[in-house]
Amino acid sequence: METARHIAERKRKRRVDKEIALASSSTGAIPKRNGIEPAVALSTVGLFIIASSAAVYSMEAILMPITLAIVVGIVLGRAADELERFGLPPIFGGLLLAFLFVFGLSSLVNALLGPITDVAREAPRLAEGVMDRILPFIERFTWLRMALIRNADQNALADTLVKNAGPVLGTVAAGLTPALVQTLIFLAALILFLLGRLQLRCTIILAFARREHRLNAIRIMNATEDALAQYFSTASLIYLALGVMTMVIALVGGLTMAPLWGLFAFVSSFIPYLGVTFMTLSLLVGGLMTHDTLLLGIAPAVAFFLVHLLMENLVVPAILGHRFEVNPFLIFVAIIFWTWMWGAVGALLALPLSLIAMTIFDQVREAPPDRQLPE
Repeated sequence: METARHIAERKRKRRVDKEIALASSSTGAIPKRNGIEPAVALSTVGLFIIASSAAVYSMEAILMPITLAIVVGIVLGRAADELERFGLPPIFGGLLLAFLFVFGLSSLVNALLGPITDVAREAPRLAEGVMDRILPFIERFTWLRMALIRNADQNALADTLVKNAGPVLGTVAAGLTPALVQTLIFLAALILFLLGRLQLRCTIILAFARREHRLNAIRIMNATEDALAQYFSTASLIYLALGVMTMVIALVGGLTMAPLWGLFAFVSSFIPYLGVTFMTLSLLVGGLMTHDTLLLGIAPAVAFFLVHLLMENLVVPAILGHRFEVNPFLIFVAIIFWTWMWGAVGALLALPLSLIAMTIFDQVREAPPDRQLPE
């Protein structure tokens, strides 16, 4: 009887195995991961990305100043930690650095506001002067002459815009109120972030239950703060040297307000690609307005472009090394994406946000297993 019972049990197990195999074969050969089909998983991820992008775009007025405050606060907070060696508590050091940052930012805006207003006031006359210097050179080439003829309607449109400058200035003035509100949000978020940075850090760490996860959170936050602080401190010194060189180029090139040209170069260098393009075009326009000779007019722009090219391709990689090397195509896509999302501030935040994402990815990815030599 004992043997018969075992035989019956084996038969029952074979029957159950056959039913399971038949059920699995009837569902098809569609691979699944964590119970979700790959197509459904990809669709879910795609919808999440689209919804997140829409939320970021629609909440620009709030998210943009807060994100900028967090990035600036991380850098200033790490600098405040360094000031603790001199006996200054991190809270007071952070507030002192925040005050210095706000004072420097307001001084920068005041320094640039006057020249920008003068240029805007004299824009039609300056544009006519530049065209008078460029037209004799353009008429030497047939294809450029034909392009000007085709764009005659666009020139008429530009004249219309100049005549209707009043409504345009009214539109610009209407946009100053949101900018003022965002500035206040940025300042308040920066101060509050510096005051509660350590408490916020502890809250994030204690949100994880397991000790291993808490250690990972500490490692990721330390790596992110180190990356941002090291990049901004080193890049600031490099771009400060570039600003001094630009000031010398402006002095030698006969341009007025040479210190402001250096300040423009320093600030614009923090925006990859777009900054150097804007600065080169500005120097080109300034040189053409200053000199009657074409070669002398383009000389400051060419000199700045060559100096910037030399520093970006030799000095920056030699000092920063391979730690901050990000694929240029990814940086370009990030700049386009964040510029579309948040305008000029988005372009400024594109590289820091890319560094944060790259640092987090490097910290969370699993280390490859050690390879063993064949026996």
